[in-house]
Amino acid sequence: MKRILIVEDEVSIAELQRDYLEINGLYVDMESSGKAGLDRVLHEGYDLIILDIMLPEINGFEICKKIRAVTNVPILLVSAKKEEIDKIRGLGLGADDYITKPFSPSELVARVKAHLARYERLAGSRSSQNTIYVHGISIDKAARRVYINDKEVIFTTKEFDLLTFLVMHPNQVLSKEQLFENIWGFDSAGDVSTVTVHVRKLREKIERDPANPQYLETVWGAGYRFNI
Repeated sequence: MKRILIVEDEVSIAELQRDYLEINGLYVDMESSGKAGLDRVLHEGYDLIILDIMLPEINGFEICKKIRAVTNVPILLVSAKKEEIDKIRGLGLGADDYITKPFSPSELVARVKAHLARYERLAGSRSSQNTIYVHGISIDKAARRVYINDKEVIFTTKEFDLLTFLVMHPNQVLSKEQLFENIWGFDSAGDVSTVTVHVRKLREKIERDPANPQYLETVWGAGYRFNI
């Protein structure tokens, strides 16, 4: 079931949107503040975000910008503002659509379904081309190239192999020994401490704040986990 997050401070509007989306077979969460909504996006996996612009704490434009720094999940901006400049600004920050209040719930459902279908087609296309895409990170396994938010980032051979292995085993705790065996092989020179060094280098390249990683997490006493 597809997961949708509605970030809207007018509870009655959010509940109406939720009800229509759930009738159409979608799972919906709601948040009424910008900060809480952004936290959920950064720590939970959603298939689409419905984002009001006028929000307490952090406005929708800022949230959109922060979301786009880490993921290409579809974003639908919702606003009572009808000015063209606001629409241009929202789309320029990476939103996929801009809906002006008032609008019919049926129109919202239609747009949500259209963007979900489009995103699925793009994901399928990436998969068929031997590319892994997650958290704004695109890994082309055939070409051995990595793009983060559409900009190429250079990885060494072992960094690339380690990142690919972790991403292909999402949400699993992998010990240093497992990682060393699969990437270096136990007959290689060196020891499992090299895993720690390479994990640090990966974080420096893929995390917004390497000291407080969101994706490549340390599970103390057990190993590492790549969160999706």
